[in-house]
Amino acid sequence: MGHMIEEVALSRGHEIVCVIDSQPLPPPSPQEREPKEGKWFYTPEDGFESEAFRSADVAIEFTTPATAEENIRKAWAQGVPVISGSTGWKPEELKIINYKLKMEDNKIVIRNEEGKVMLVWSSNFSVGVNIFFELNKFLAQKMAEQPQYMPSIKEIHHIHKLDKPSGTAKTLAEQISAMYEGRMYDVRREIPIESIREGEVPGTHEVQWDSEEDTIVITHIAKGRKGFALGAVLAAEEIVG
Repeated sequence: MGHMIEEVALSRGHEIVCVIDSQPLPPPSPQEREPKEGKWFYTPEDGFESEAFRSADVAIEFTTPATAEENIRKAWAQGVPVISGSTGWKPEELKIINYKLKMEDNKIVIRNEEGKVMLVWSSNFSVGVNIFFELNKFLAQKMAEQPQYMPSIKEIHHIHKLDKPSGTAKTLAEQISAMYEGRMYDVRREIPIESIREGEVPGTHEVQWDSEEDTIVITHIAKGRKGFALGAVLAAEEIVG
């Protein structure tokens, strides 16, 4: 994802000033060494404290459930806002004095005391997936009045994906469950999710509504990671202004 985000950002006229990676290439270099291709490469231990990182308008963070929160807090310590697409953790539990958290259009947005956006997190930044989210909410709203239909979700991802089920699948399930708030008798508040890990599949999500009479299925199939990268860069452009 890092390479794809860099490719998309450069294609849209942006400058990459700092790259932080657990295994940077080339290895970490002394401050006096010239940066490669106009940007510095750093390990997490050194990168967040660097002048290169502090000069950034925004950081885009796609790492792991174990490192996402620490990375975000380190960026905040330098005054750099973050776009995060790391899933498998709970960004809604992020807390910092005077920072305010709000759900906005399938995203979690955190602002500082001055109202400046410091974090935009989404389970999926893909433009197509966000349209899919809206379609899922619309269909769930219609199905709330049709008790004969029972929902289920299936998601398929590459074997390297760490979290299961995917953040996108969880968002889809939460959207459906939200339509049944106040209807405590309805078993559709618990949405079954089937997770499959195989090959190098970028991501497929299927929402199925099944009844004795028929079945309705909506599906989003990612053809690659570029859609996720583009959505993250678009989000970064929006908060930078």
